[in-house]
Amino acid sequence: MSGAGTIRHLFTPLRLGPVTVPNRIVFSAHLTNYAEGGMPTDQHAAYYAARAAGGAGLVITEEHSTHRTDWPYEKLIHGFHPAVVPGYRRITDAVHAHGVPIFAQLNHNGGQASSMYSRLPVWAPSPVPDPLFREVPKAVDEAEIADVIAGYATVAEHCRAGGFDGVELQCSHSSIVRGFLSPATNQRTDRYGGPLTNRARLLLEIVDAVRSVLGEDLALGVRLCGDELIEGGTTIDDAVAVARMVAATGKVDYLNTSIGVATATLFMIEASMQVPPGYALFVPSALRAAVDLPVVGVGRFKDPLQADRAIDEGVCDLVGVVRGQIADPDFGAKARAGQATDIRTCLSCNQECVGRMGLNRWLGCIENPLTGREAVPLPPPRGRRRVVVVGGGPGGLQAAVTAAERGHDVVLFERQWRLGGQVQLAASVPSRAELLDLVRNLAASARRLGVDVRTGVEATADLVLGAQPDAIVLATGSRPLRPWWAGDEQRVVDVRDVLEGRAEPHGTVVVVDELGFHQATSVAELLADRGCRVEVVTPGMVVGQDLGLTLDLETWTMKAHRKGIRESTDLVPMGVAPTDGAASSGSTDGGASSGSTDGAVVLTLQHHPTGTDEHRRCDWVVVAVHPQVDDELWRALRHCGQPVHRVGDCLAPRRAHAAVVEGHRVAVSL
Repeated sequence: MSGAGTIRHLFTPLRLGPVTVPNRIVFSAHLTNYAEGGMPTDQHAAYYAARAAGGAGLVITEEHSTHRTDWPYEKLIHGFHPAVVPGYRRITDAVHAHGVPIFAQLNHNGGQASSMYSRLPVWAPSPVPDPLFREVPKAVDEAEIADVIAGYATVAEHCRAGGFDGVELQCSHSSIVRGFLSPATNQRTDRYGGPLTNRARLLLEIVDAVRSVLGEDLALGVRLCGDELIEGGTTIDDAVAVARMVAATGKVDYLNTSIGVATATLFMIEASMQVPPGYALFVPSALRAAVDLPVVGVGRFKDPLQADRAIDEGVCDLVGVVRGQIADPDFGAKARAGQATDIRTCLSCNQECVGRMGLNRWLGCIENPLTGREAVPLPPPRGRRRVVVVGGGPGGLQAAVTAAERGHDVVLFERQWRLGGQVQLAASVPSRAELLDLVRNLAASARRLGVDVRTGVEATADLVLGAQPDAIVLATGSRPLRPWWAGDEQRVVDVRDVLEGRAEPHGTVVVVDELGFHQATSVAELLADRGCRVEVVTPGMVVGQDLGLTLDLETWTMKAHRKGIRESTDLVPMGVAPTDGAASSGSTDGGASSGSTDGAVVLTLQHHPTGTDEHRRCDWVVVAVHPQVDDELWRALRHCGQPVHRVGDCLAPRRAHAAVVEGHRVAVSL
């Protein structure tokens, strides 16, 4: 990562029509689920203000619904309601206090929605059901189209009254306008359908209506999809043609970009670490070459040097950094100060941002326990204390960092010679190396804050108490728990045994997925890459089903197919037994098979919908099952006379975000 001395363009101002942005870093629009009762909240204001204070050059809020028929998810801002204006004013005042302009994004999601909340049919150009919502929309008539256009103008009026510096029309990945632009969803034969000039008519009419309300002193932007990545959908050539139409109106001040459709190809819009950074830059590059308007580029920007390079190479004029500023609100300020190596780099893990949104929870961040909690003041520390932390995984490191930030004297013991805990293992598998940024970021903060980190030290009760702590935080993690059905069979091993090198499966391997996350799929990929014939079985309906929340399921499925990994569902392990040592010619039911097996085993699986048994003859069984707490040190210390806190897996085995949140929470309580 670079210091500010090598950044040439990122911190230069730029005019977007009547608005001058102080730098090129855009906190682009994204959903937060912070709305309550359709209204903006103090949580919104504090969230956006933190990014403005941290160096963003422009803040663009999440979408504001422009019509009562548009209510695709519960916690949406109902921009069409006049009651939003006071909340708008609180948001804009909070951001303006830091000298940063703020725009509002206006949108109607069209057919990419459900009638569940509105109890009204969803509106779209044609009755083409969305693949996610699976609801046939009502094709709008021309009177309803006029109503949609009027709705955009109404919300623009509210935004003007609410103090926004401009608005952005979302016409990209989830929008009725996108639906009209795309030949895949616009099957009309009237003046709003057919050739692209007709399909773009709605967008141009909305531009006219909104500009008439904004006047000349507020900015107007349009966000376009460069490629929907679906059969028969919008292509980059279509996007360039629409961009030229928009620019020709003379009423638009900038273009923003996107890729994919928010339901059919969402995994390419909010791409995880499985997708290379900069993957979408061909979109702004093509638009910028076609029109004389400033263009915003997006696509998993992780550090300021990468963003600056995109501007330097003429790909875009501004750079949308969303998850990077969710993870570290001070992204811009640190880069400007030459402290880019101190930026808490986004992992693109999607666990607490995209994943929480998918569960209808408000947006958070696995790395930043304060994301979404900016409006909640932290209590002051209760004097300087001596804090001993045991365990250098995410939970222990976060506890140490937060405690040190609050002025405490902190020592951390880690039994391994390097920090990271299970994150080190998780990052050792294909396409997951960026997880190491979680450890790197926390370890760098610990060093900067003066935490006394001692690796290669097995912490005993005597050692901990000998450090004379005022408070003890235990983050000793978990250890594998052998499943009941495995007995003493040595060919049944845990995923950790494979990743730590204690077992080296070969031949035919069955991976048992009882966790539904990256553990089973990652080790399956690793073994397939080593030449094993791999089948993943799960009691669930989908292998790695929680990967859908983090938008990794699509990439896993494609890679599994490419690598010949079989996937079998609804199967519960019931037992394992050795074979007679003879060569096995295959499974009795078409599962994984082996050409020759000394020491092969037979795995019995119950197909739980039918209660019938299936059998797999294989060389190895690798299990991804729930671990057990490693709490021996807690048992030795819990009556020591000092406060003893547990965080993360040694309290209850869960995922990394829980350890980080608990480490922070405990440290704040000290």
